[in-house]
Amino acid sequence: VQLQASGGGLVQPGGSLRLSCAASGLTFRQYVMGWFRQAPGKEREFVAYINRTGRNTAYADSVKGRFTIARDNAQNTVSLLMDNLKPEDTAVYYCAASYGVVPGSDERLYNRWGQGTQVTVSS
Repeated sequence: VQLQASGGGLVQPGGSLRLSCAASGLTFRQYVMGWFRQAPGKEREFVAYINRTGRNTAYADSVKGRFTIARDNAQNTVSLLMDNLKPEDTAVYYCAASYGVVPGSDERLYNRWGQGTQVTVSS
C-alpha cells in the first residue's frame, strides 16, 4: 500500500495550493480518505475527510470555507484544494486512508499514511 502526496510548496498569504494524493495497492473505493497536518512543535491535527463515495465531507473549523477535499475513485486519488492560505496553515500535510464505512477525524481510525508534503505560507 502506498499513498503518495504531492503539490506542496511555498505560497504567499492569500494564495492557493492544490495537494494531491495517489493511492496504490488498495481498493481505494473501500477507504475513507483524510488529510492531516503537523506544524513545527505541534501535534498532528485533522484537516478534512471524505467518505467512500465522496458525498460526505467534513473539515476542521480552522479550514472550513477555505479548503475543499475531493476524490476520484476511478483515478484512485484524493485532493485538497486550499484557498486563502494563512501563515498558520504552514505544516507538513499528510493524506491517510481508513478502511471502513464510518468516517472520522480521529487519526487512530486511519491505518495507512502517506509521507507528507510541506506547505509553507509566507510573504
